[in-house]
Amino acid sequence: MSGLTHVDADGRPTMVDVGDKPTTRRTAVAEARVQFPPEVAAQLRESGLRSAKGPIVDTAIIAGTMAVKRTHDLIPFCHPLPVERCRISAQFGESDVLVIRCEVAVVHKTGVEMEALTGASVAALTVYDMCKALSHAIRIDGIRLIEKTGGKRDFEEASWR
Repeated sequence: MSGLTHVDADGRPTMVDVGDKPTTRRTAVAEARVQFPPEVAAQLRESGLRSAKGPIVDTAIIAGTMAVKRTHDLIPFCHPLPVERCRISAQFGESDVLVIRCEVAVVHKTGVEMEALTGASVAALTVYDMCKALSHAIRIDGIRLIEKTGGKRDFEEASWR
């Protein structure tokens, strides 16, 4: 188990001590994809991405932003962070796929990957919730970190392929 940061010398779970780490600017971008059946995607495009529950993308952005700010309440060993920027976008990519991106930035001693992943995930879940009356065949997938900067090393998705 060497290399895992949330495990102590005895193999027990622990929060990482960031006390001696340098404060740096840290960013992360995560993505989630919501795939709709073709007829549902067409219906959503025609409605301007509105459902009976209201504006889908606007509601997803609010939910995702709230999730970013509460990540430390959801993921046991995440530190509470003073989020300085949170931007969430959602737009149709492939014909039936709504691509949700969440970008988060802080100046702190630990990264924001989990915040970006949580924001993208909750935004996607919100889209599902708002559209499930149209179909339960909606699929959420492709939740992944696209890039991160700051800390020990930067990361871009293509770098591991």
